[in-house]
Amino acid sequence: MKDVKKVRRQVRQEQNNKRSLIVHNDPKAIGSEAFRTLRTNLQFTSPDHELKTILITSVGPGDGKSTVSANLAVAWAQSGSRTILVGCDLRKPVVHHIFKTSNAPGLTGHLTGSASLDEVIKPSGIEGLDVIPAGPVPPNPAELLQSKAMANTITQLREQYDIVIFDGAPTIAVTDAAVMASQADGTVLVIRAHQVPKDVALHAKTLLDQANARLLGVVLNGVRPQDQKNYHYYYYYDDRDQAI
Repeated sequence: MKDVKKVRRQVRQEQNNKRSLIVHNDPKAIGSEAFRTLRTNLQFTSPDHELKTILITSVGPGDGKSTVSANLAVAWAQSGSRTILVGCDLRKPVVHHIFKTSNAPGLTGHLTGSASLDEVIKPSGIEGLDVIPAGPVPPNPAELLQSKAMANTITQLREQYDIVIFDGAPTIAVTDAAVMASQADGTVLVIRAHQVPKDVALHAKTLLDQANARLLGVVLNGVRPQDQKNYHYYYYYDDRDQAI
């Protein structure tokens, strides 16, 4: 009986992973096109400013920021850009699950000096895309993210890759996202439709503003138009459109 339950869990995990990487597994899907549109919009958001490092954060847990981060990274890699996805949610790591790789030593291993940068960079299995899993949960996530070691890591990644995408922690829950937002060229805020109250979303935006984040826009995740109930839509809004 235990073996049957284990197999069922594995099957569910495989199905979740396939859905998570829709841009890779189902490139003709409407959701895949939405991520490619998001990539294009971000590329042209700031023609006068270099955009090499992007933080993806969310209002709270469960908004889908890791799915957005992973699919955006795949979409960027498919465009021919050398891309890396960095797991910066050090409290609830997800990237290693999506890409079926080891979580150790990960980013925390590198930041604490137990592994070199080359040792923590993993192939994603997708051409043009590497990943750095978050690593084991440390006792001091915010301190690690604002350390000199992290600043040096970002500098090295900027030199090695065309685009660096950070899968950050939720904005409301902890200060980690604000720490990362101040170091990234731009930030995208993910909000789950029909679940996040407007005042909470605005509070998240205020926290990012206070951290001197350059908010590029908002992804409204999980929208289900009545005429397309079988699809998740991912919409991108420039901050000038006052999406929140």
